[in-house]
Amino acid sequence: MKQTYVNLRPLFYRCYRVAAALFSLFVLCGMCTAAYFASVLPDRYYLAKGEQFSIGDSQLIQCGGSGKNYPLSVYSAAGNTFQMQLSLLGIIDIKDVSVQVVDRRVVALCGTPFGIKMVTDGVMVVGTGAVTDQNSQSVQPAKEAGVQEGDVILSLDGEKISSKRQLTEIVSACSGNPVSMTVRRGDQLTEITIEPVKSPLDNSYHLGLWVRDSSAGIGTMTYYDPANGCFAGLGHAICDVDTGQLMPLSQGEIVEASIIGVKAGTAGNPGQLQGAFAGDQALGTLCANSYNGVYGVYSTQPTYSQTIPMAQSQEITEGPVKILTTIDGEKPQLFDACIEKVTLSQDEPTKNMVIRITDPVLLETTGGIVQGMSGSPIIQNGMLVGAVTHVFVNDPTRGYGIFAENMDGTLLTIAAQTGQKAA
Repeated sequence: MKQTYVNLRPLFYRCYRVAAALFSLFVLCGMCTAAYFASVLPDRYYLAKGEQFSIGDSQLIQCGGSGKNYPLSVYSAAGNTFQMQLSLLGIIDIKDVSVQVVDRRVVALCGTPFGIKMVTDGVMVVGTGAVTDQNSQSVQPAKEAGVQEGDVILSLDGEKISSKRQLTEIVSACSGNPVSMTVRRGDQLTEITIEPVKSPLDNSYHLGLWVRDSSAGIGTMTYYDPANGCFAGLGHAICDVDTGQLMPLSQGEIVEASIIGVKAGTAGNPGQLQGAFAGDQALGTLCANSYNGVYGVYSTQPTYSQTIPMAQSQEITEGPVKILTTIDGEKPQLFDACIEKVTLSQDEPTKNMVIRITDPVLLETTGGIVQGMSGSPIIQNGMLVGAVTHVFVNDPTRGYGIFAENMDGTLLTIAAQTGQKAA
């Protein structure tokens, strides 16, 4: 009987090549993922005293290296700094990060409406326009001289400008002579010379500018720090309604406010909390209008009902949360929501979390997140994790939130600059 032999060598080589290709693909995907995390994860973290370091509930990112073997004394003393190695599944190194141990911050929750009155540092250009000259010609002196929407006029002919009225008075008295203007455009100062145009309509000189020198509105207070008397609110900057530019603060104050109505949001039409100032007496002073909120100092210690520890950014996880906000009167209420996504990247400092409203009462009343809710505290596992900042225009049930840690850095800076300390 003739025996037949099957040559398995080609099949073996074929399987080997497939396995090698799959392994190479796995390694390549792992390296790409590690590179992505290396680019988006911060290089520095803060760790509450006595806690062990970890990145949320992520199973992908693991902590290892020598940092994992530090004695407990390193974690138990505020001010200590150590290095921690982050890796992908404990296999592929991502990067080493610096971890500083700090005391757990404890603050007072607010979630209450407050009125904002602010005067700008200089006057903001919200538009340029045409002026009819003596020859009945339409000219645009400011635009032709290079003035742009969003510029902040700081001075005119060497005189510091603080109001629209002051600007108008200087131009009216110029007798038609060119005026020199200092404007701030972004981080740059620019000198611009403009020749005013006399209009026969009122027999006065004009530059062809629309400007704004103040703002007022209502937002939600996030928290108050009893240790230094400072407050944080909104979670984003107060921007000019026409230009979208941050309004530079010269001086300002906060006053009591009350919610008197709600315009519910729908897809494509953001809703709004309708509020009113409840008094003219100032409750405190505004000290900063920054990209991550408004900050200041209370004139007198406000009443508050609950103090709460503050979470560090890496402690925040996806899952259920509570939103503390006011939709009627002045008393805040807790509503159910959930965090759908946490982003540790600081590329968008006011968009660290994606949140979704799940509370049926809030959804019925407001449709979800509406204008005026910015600054509403977000609470998870008994800690303040952040504040509501933005609504998704096409889905009012969802929006963004900022980490409380990102707001707190600015508040502590304000406290240091103003010399605020515990009473």
